[in-house]
Amino acid sequence: MQSNRNNSLEPLLISNWRWAYFLDETIKKFSIFEPSPYPIKKDFLCKESFFGSSKNPKKVILETWGLKTEKIRQARCACLQAGEMTSVMNLVISPLNIYDLPFFGADFVTLPNGHLIALDLQPALKDDIVHTQYCLGKLKSIHAKWQSKLPSGGDIPLEARQYFSPGFLWSRIPLGIEGDQLISQIIKPAFDDYLNCFLDLIVNSKRISRERSSKVLDGQKKYMRYRADKDPARGMLRGFFGNEWTEHYINNILFDLQ
Repeated sequence: MQSNRNNSLEPLLISNWRWAYFLDETIKKFSIFEPSPYPIKKDFLCKESFFGSSKNPKKVILETWGLKTEKIRQARCACLQAGEMTSVMNLVISPLNIYDLPFFGADFVTLPNGHLIALDLQPALKDDIVHTQYCLGKLKSIHAKWQSKLPSGGDIPLEARQYFSPGFLWSRIPLGIEGDQLISQIIKPAFDDYLNCFLDLIVNSKRISRERSSKVLDGQKKYMRYRADKDPARGMLRGFFGNEWTEHYINNILFDLQ
């Protein structure tokens, strides 16, 4: 498919994408920072394939949105729709390392057996109190407000725990009316609270020392390497788009800080 999008800030072409509200809110709230498009080659702005039987093929479309601002190195969202049952939003906002800011991460995934919801302000330096003290108290209260209204997502793998904050919102919710209500009544306002918390941090952040920024950068690179190596969507993307395209997309578009 030839994409009609010329840069990463232009509107998506996916129709009836389940998670559109969340990206729309992100775009709206970042508009105050005078964003510019994050450079993404056209082949990765929009990708289309088909799956299923030859008699009844189903289309899968993946689009990538992105921006950068004075304080944000890269905000990007991978948006996938594959038939009626599979829908994905993988949103990561990466600050410049000259600010002591966490990552913003939202992974919302619809699969045939339910929705997976992951939402967090993820620290680059989890055990560094200077890096975490400004947002942790507020984030914990936001997490407590919303996690109590959702079913648990289950255990987090031990190696992954260092990349999540104590405010990690994690849930598995069912398909159908119950899940739709939870998304509308709980996930939407929870997302808004997490995003507003992150925006407040951006507005109030000050430049840090060169020595400090080098430490933050090391933490950011470690986080990106982990995300690229362990990306759970790798198998699905390979099945839809092939190994070479997928590896370039994961390592050079989604998690490109090497």
